[in-house]
Amino acid sequence: MRNLNIIFMGTADFAVPSLNSIHESRHSVIAVVTGPDQPKGRGQKLAFTPVKRRALEFNLPILQPITVKDPSFAEQVRNLNPDLIVVVAFKILPPAVFEIPAYGSVNLHASLLPKYRGAAPLNWALINGDTETGVTTFFLQSKVDTGEMLVQRRIPVLPEDDAGTLHDKLALLGAETLLDTIHQIADEQTKPVKQDESGVSVAPKIFKDTCHIDWTKPAEQIHNLVRGLSPYPAAFTEMNGVTYKIFKTTVSTTQRAGESGTISVVDPKTGIAVVCGDHREIWIKELQPPSKKRMTSQEFLRGYSIQLGDRFQ
Repeated sequence: MRNLNIIFMGTADFAVPSLNSIHESRHSVIAVVTGPDQPKGRGQKLAFTPVKRRALEFNLPILQPITVKDPSFAEQVRNLNPDLIVVVAFKILPPAVFEIPAYGSVNLHASLLPKYRGAAPLNWALINGDTETGVTTFFLQSKVDTGEMLVQRRIPVLPEDDAGTLHDKLALLGAETLLDTIHQIADEQTKPVKQDESGVSVAPKIFKDTCHIDWTKPAEQIHNLVRGLSPYPAAFTEMNGVTYKIFKTTVSTTQRAGESGTISVVDPKTGIAVVCGDHREIWIKELQPPSKKRMTSQEFLRGYSIQLGDRFQ
């Protein structure tokens, strides 16, 4: 049973459980690579990445390159002489870096590859209404998310899941899967599998246009868009020049006449319903007006005026 010296590369919250798992294992994290500190808030104070905060708690050496393509960064990695590089929610590495370790470089991806290659896999799984998803570990190669697969684990996507709950589930599942992968690599028990190119789909980065609700779409499709973008960056809609973020919805079986986007129910007890493109209703359960906190539709109706027949653009 060989113990590997590992460089861990990650930035976001999603990567933290994986760092925890490796740090607590028989393997050694010899350095953590993460993004530069960024100014945040009104005071523009420099904020650490979630991975850096955890690395500091573990007293691990930290590298924060401005760009991973800088030759000096590759030299730093080479001087550390890692057995393995592990990448979770980080930048795209050049071959000059990921080819350094003797055992290669491994990435954890939040989808069942080759499905949802790209930056936002769990979001698109929800937006597309998938009932199953999972995580995949694979060896890095030059083309993003295309390397040979090592371990894949599946979980159901529950009707009540949104991007927040699914993120947390996959982060924990990913940590377990990644550690199993590292053990297999250390014990020379891996059986890499090529990805089936016929099953490829993509999960591009989420932009503002992606988040804009199109009420001419079917109710189920709008509901899944809201799930896939909640709590961040959040789907949004507009009425009379005012933008509202929508965080939680349910789909009704009720059929309603009227133009899509029209408010069909305003009830202090049950909330707000909107007609969609297939003439089914969506109930808005949680939303956020400008400069206010997230609230239920009942709370919203106590402070804001909205009328039957009003229409979201």
